[in-house]
Amino acid sequence: MTQHNKINYIEIPAKNIEATKAFFSEVFDWSFVDYGPDYCSFGGQGVDGGFFTSELVVSTNNGSPLIVLYSNSLEETQAKIEKSGGKTIKPIFSFPGGRRFHFSDPSGNEFAVWSE
Repeated sequence: MTQHNKINYIEIPAKNIEATKAFFSEVFDWSFVDYGPDYCSFGGQGVDGGFFTSELVVSTNNGSPLIVLYSNSLEETQAKIEKSGGKTIKPIFSFPGGRRFHFSDPSGNEFAVWSE
């Protein structure tokens, strides 16, 4: 349900839309709707969003917001990411409230996964 003044949608750059869809489908079981060759959307992932073709990447090093996903099993998710072509860019570490790691998708975008 769309709510006034709440985050409703995010758009993320992707160098290769097909590789990005394959990665997120395989690792996180996301599904996509295509809107031409340069855009696809996803829904039901906590917030809806889409990927658009771009050579830019999301990275905390350049001040981008960090998209953080949740996992019941951090180690299993990390192994799935690496098996599917993602790269761990910050190994698992503890923080107040849990543990997390950062990874890059096949396009080089930085994400994080956390667990309690």
